[in-house]
Amino acid sequence: MGRIEGKACVVTGAGSGIGKAIAERFAEEGGRVLCVDVNGETATQTAEGIEAAGGTAASFSADISDDQQAQAFIEQCVALYGSLDVLVNNAGVNLPGTFHEVSNEEIDRTIDINLKGTIYCSRAAIPQMLKQGGGNIVNISSVNGLVSEPFLCLYSASKGGIVMLTRGIALDYAKQGIRCNCICPGWVDTPINYAHADLLGGIEKVYASVDQFQPIGRPGEPREIAHLALFLASDEASLMTGSIITADGGMTAQ
Repeated sequence: MGRIEGKACVVTGAGSGIGKAIAERFAEEGGRVLCVDVNGETATQTAEGIEAAGGTAASFSADISDDQQAQAFIEQCVALYGSLDVLVNNAGVNLPGTFHEVSNEEIDRTIDINLKGTIYCSRAAIPQMLKQGGGNIVNISSVNGLVSEPFLCLYSASKGGIVMLTRGIALDYAKQGIRCNCICPGWVDTPINYAHADLLGGIEKVYASVDQFQPIGRPGEPREIAHLALFLASDEASLMTGSIITADGGMTAQ
C-alpha cells in the first residue's frame, strides 16, 4: 500500500469503466484523486465511493474537448491538493461505423475528444508540472492505436495520434522531470465497446469468439488496466518514459 502516497492525481473519464477503476486503484494506494467526467453525476459517484472506502477524492464535471474546461480542472486539482503529480488521460469515445458513411459530426467528436482532448489536458498540466519540478502523464490509447479492426477507422486514427503524442511529450520533457507513457488496452469489458460489438453481431457473439482475436480467451477487466496505470504513475516506473505498453491478452502478438 501507499505506492503513490500523497500524490495529487487527475483522472479523466473517471465516471465509469477504466477511468473509474484507475481512480479507485490510485486512491487505494494513497493518491488524492480528482475524478473528472463530462457526466458530473457519475464523477461524483466515483469520488463518493472512494471517500466511503477511506480514500481522498473530489469530482469535477468537464468536457475535455474544451481547452478552457481542461485548464479549469487542472487548476482545481492544484487548489484542492497543492500540486499536480499525475494526469491520466483516459476519457474517450468510440463511434464505430462504415468509414465513407460517417458524418462530419462523428469525425469532429472523435478527434475533438480522443486526440484534441488529450492534447488540451496535457498542455494544461505541463506548466504546473514544470513549476513543481516534475510530474507524470499516463495516456490511455488502445490496441487500435497500433492495429485497426473493421468499423474503427476514426477511432484507430484518434488513438494512433495519442501514441505519437505520448512519444513527443516524453522527448520534449525528459530532462525536466516529466514522464509520459501510454497504455494500449485490448478488448476490455466496458460500455465504450458495446456499439462496436453490435456491428459485429452483438456482445454475446463477440465474447463467444473472443479467443479468435484475443488469445487469452476473455475480455480484460477495467481493474487490470488500472493496475498497470498505477505502476506507471509510481516511482517503480522511474526509468520509463515514451513507452507504449499493450495490455491486450496477446492480440498484437499474432
